[in-house]
Amino acid sequence: MSGTRARALILAAPSSGSGKTVLTLALIRALRDRGFAVSSAKTGPDYIDPAFHAAASGRDCVNLDPFAMRPPLIRELASTQAKGADLMVVEGVMGLFDGAANGTGSTADLATLLGLPVVLVIDAAKQAQSVAALARGFRDHRADVTIAGVILNRVGSERHRALLETALAAIGMPVLGAVPRWQDLQLGERHLGLVQAGEHADLAAFLEKAAAHVAAHVNLAALARTAMPVEPAVAAPRLPPPGQRLAIARDVAFAFAYPHLLDGWRAQGAELSFFSPLADEAPATDADAVFLPGGYPELHGGMLAAASRFKEGMQAAQARGALVYGECGGYMVLGDGLVDAAGNRHAMLGLLPLETSFEKRRLHLGYRRLEAVAGTPFGTDLAAHEFHYASIVSEGAAERLFRARDALDEDLGEIGLRRANVMGSFAHVIDGA
Repeated sequence: MSGTRARALILAAPSSGSGKTVLTLALIRALRDRGFAVSSAKTGPDYIDPAFHAAASGRDCVNLDPFAMRPPLIRELASTQAKGADLMVVEGVMGLFDGAANGTGSTADLATLLGLPVVLVIDAAKQAQSVAALARGFRDHRADVTIAGVILNRVGSERHRALLETALAAIGMPVLGAVPRWQDLQLGERHLGLVQAGEHADLAAFLEKAAAHVAAHVNLAALARTAMPVEPAVAAPRLPPPGQRLAIARDVAFAFAYPHLLDGWRAQGAELSFFSPLADEAPATDADAVFLPGGYPELHGGMLAAASRFKEGMQAAQARGALVYGECGGYMVLGDGLVDAAGNRHAMLGLLPLETSFEKRRLHLGYRRLEAVAGTPFGTDLAAHEFHYASIVSEGAAERLFRARDALDEDLGEIGLRRANVMGSFAHVIDGA
């Protein structure tokens, strides 16, 4: 099968922990195995799940963030992602109606913006007839959100399945599948979410097993029939590239770069090259900008500290006046030193007067509205997200980069640092505000 424009659906859940991500991956692979050209998207600010989507579908996955992205950008990204596919599967985030602290930006908001139906994944492990009250509540909570059906997950037995389906039939809720509990349907996790897709040596085998298990218990044809067409959209404004010849760090320590940003920079004529600090590679010598994305540098502090060619290349980029920009983990690496979870300090690049530590973990999480204090390559007002456990031990003399506000518009003060052509912060930039 193949089409010029996909139909799409959203897989959501009443809450986190319902098994939605693994079920989404299994369904994507199962549909692909049956001849569907499947594309996918992930709701909200997430770097890790999209890589699993790509492994399952064989196509790049895109983020659709109804809080941090302007609606025209969401429509364009969804339309572009749908091209050449028969079906686009969008994975929700948290619970269906959970959004930012101000209540906006939920998966339900995305469904309304794009006019897409929702299939609700319900963890049925600890309930029976009560599932009807749960499903009815979600179906009727917002008139502008369509619940097309449910998939029951972690079903205990045939008797359990019958009780659940009978209760849902009484309220007219279609059951598209009932997936039995299976311990093998689990992926490893660490402090920022799932262990990255590239670190799973047996990911292909896992996806095939998961797809076979789920396909045996979900009506894939009925699921596909719930989907609605994705409307075409015009090109939306994009953030400008930080340089025309842009070198980007890319490996398991620097994996958190949004595809929509990179694609937008390419579309504006930027030439992108990639290098691996963990392989002791330096950025391209002709780069006029270097970007260190977030990731897991705290897990590789010793290797980064010993990467002499990487350090010399970064210092050379700074010395010739190239713009050097780091986000979250990349920001930490631009600093003087990083303390890992065991309390060991590793010398970093020394391009910003910053010491950070992962020894005493403290969660920093939330959307950010950023106003540039010092000049940035992206403009003045930005939407971003912060998610890290590291803490700032000390900051030296440098300009501040942003003034930040949270989703409730509360002032968080000034964040990030800039010293001449080197700058960064813990915030991951997503779009213009």
